Amino acid sequence: MMRPNKCLQEISGDCRITNNITGLTRDLELRLHGQHLAQSVVLKAVQGFVSNPDPNKPLTLSFHGWSGTGKNFVARIVADNLYRDGVKSECVRLFIAPFHFPHAKLVDVYKGQLKEAIRDTVLRCQQALFIFDEAEKLHPGLIDAVKPYMDHYDNVDGVSYRRAIFLFLSNIGGAAINDVTLDFWHSGQNREDIGMEDLEHRIRSEAIESQGGFAQSELMSGHLIDFFVPFLPLEYRHVKLCARDAYAARGLQPSEATLDDVAKAMMYVPKEEKLFSAQGCKSIPQRINFFLP
Repeated sequence: MMRPNKCLQEISGDCRITNNITGLTRDLELRLHGQHLAQSVVLKAVQGFVSNPDPNKPLTLSFHGWSGTGKNFVARIVADNLYRDGVKSECVRLFIAPFHFPHAKLVDVYKGQLKEAIRDTVLRCQQALFIFDEAEKLHPGLIDAVKPYMDHYDNVDGVSYRRAIFLFLSNIGGAAINDVTLDFWHSGQNREDIGMEDLEHRIRSEAIESQGGFAQSELMSGHLIDFFVPFLPLEYRHVKLCARDAYAARGLQPSEATLDDVAKAMMYVPKEEKLFSAQGCKSIPQRINFFLP
């Protein structure tokens, strides 16, 4: 049976939008490992935003941390639970900075393309989700071009963007996050005791001082980012949980010894403590191939 081009309107509104907060809660609790801050902040921010009938601005979150700590994973979880078709939804647009906007000399062309893409998506789907991956590589002119869509305006050229969601994913702040996490470990405190007050101001400062588009853009000076969400470096125990999930995704139930073998195969830093996985969980789904019978 062919799928209709236009989805029917349900009583609750746009049938492409599910806003499944129960599913979001479950996925963040069960599928995201070692990220108590991201779990809490993302859930509260998204739940509060989608339940507000009249937000005064779009929701703008900035995810920060090392590669492999879960930033893309959480963005996908958000998309999967807010939209019927997840990241494939016509309500969702993903932009990868070095892929979609590779040439600085073409920034003016990219500005026009980006503005058009955002406007067209919101016209199709009022609660649109925009994901900017490797956002630290965005030209500041590009960020400033989309800044009006994230501000407190009733509308921009007759279109309201107040129900849109913007996610920026960046490695900026990774070093500061890792330093704080290591300090807690050295002092005998649990990583779960790390609070937003320990990290958010440091991430903001590092973003302002960075060489990329963040520092030079009005996104920072205009205080338009609602939350700087830290993703902590992952430990051995979290890598094991990622390995367990990767096996489960293939319908397999590995032994504890096998999970240990996978986790031991990863590289850990710093050199002395060997506490954090250098790649997070990024390569785990591929690495388990070496441990299959």
